[in-house]
Amino acid sequence: MRKNGKQWHQPRKAFRPTAGHTSYAKRTEEWKAQAAMKAKEKEMKDEKEAERQRRIQAIRDKREAKAEKERYEKLAETMHRKRLERMKRREKRNKLLKS
Repeated sequence: MRKNGKQWHQPRKAFRPTAGHTSYAKRTEEWKAQAAMKAKEKEMKDEKEAERQRRIQAIRDKREAKAEKERYEKLAETMHRKRLERMKRREKRNKLLKS
């Protein structure tokens, strides 16, 4: 049917039910390709996440070290140097035993 010089509906084609079907072998090939692609994507995401976690952990460690250093500096104001060194060694030993 034509309206204003344009095709209003698409021209009809013959009904062929097997026209869009692909062979099982071809579908399995596509599935394998998709599985390989998904595995690669997952591997890349895992690498990215591991790198992110490594960076976060480095920042945490740095902050922890800074806080500990500040704490020891604050203690050094009131304590004798030798006593502070003994305390540091003792805390380090306890920390290693706990972990």
